[in-house]
Amino acid sequence: MSDFIIEAQVRNDLGKGASRRLRREEKVPAVIYGGEQDPVSLTLSHSAMLKGLESEAFYSSVLTVKIDGKAEKAILRDLQRHAFKPKLLHVDFQRVSEKEKLHMQVPLHFIGEETAPGVKAGGMVQHTMNDVEVSCLAKDLPEFIEVDVSGLELEGVIHISDLKLPAGVESVALSHGEDHDLPVVAIHKTRGGSADDAGAEAEGGEEGGEA
Repeated sequence: MSDFIIEAQVRNDLGKGASRRLRREEKVPAVIYGGEQDPVSLTLSHSAMLKGLESEAFYSSVLTVKIDGKAEKAILRDLQRHAFKPKLLHVDFQRVSEKEKLHMQVPLHFIGEETAPGVKAGGMVQHTMNDVEVSCLAKDLPEFIEVDVSGLELEGVIHISDLKLPAGVESVALSHGEDHDLPVVAIHKTRGGSADDAGAEAEGGEEGGEA
């Protein structure tokens, strides 16, 4: 698990006007809430936040938010961006507890696509999910979940129930029943697949005749 540290200061100057002034100073208004404590308004460095957001793991990790030097554990719960400028408008953090389970979207990393039998047979990989919602304690939260496609045949499908989740991690979808066991990735024939298959079979026949 990556260790991301966000430096923050308590913000007492509230309101839209104050937030606009912060943004002009290359800072971002934020809030941290949850747990047994009251919400606290914060000020963050805009450049530091942008740097953190460059990492995919930032979105699915337990972060350390240092508020005037005092560290708290939190997750990134919401992020508001400008409609067309590379500017952050507001950030929401949610405190986490070591004893309470989190619900988080965790990215999927697909491996073995090039060597999958279905791809070698002329099929195309189709991702229907890029992340999956999991439930786990903060200490068990994975940065990503690996999906091995290397054994997938043509017209084969990997569902949520086929994912190898780390110990202590559960799928939120599957907790709602088998009808929520959605497809994650599949290999389907391309539109020209039939012709390609026929050509491959013809080549195989010629080789067999020569033998």
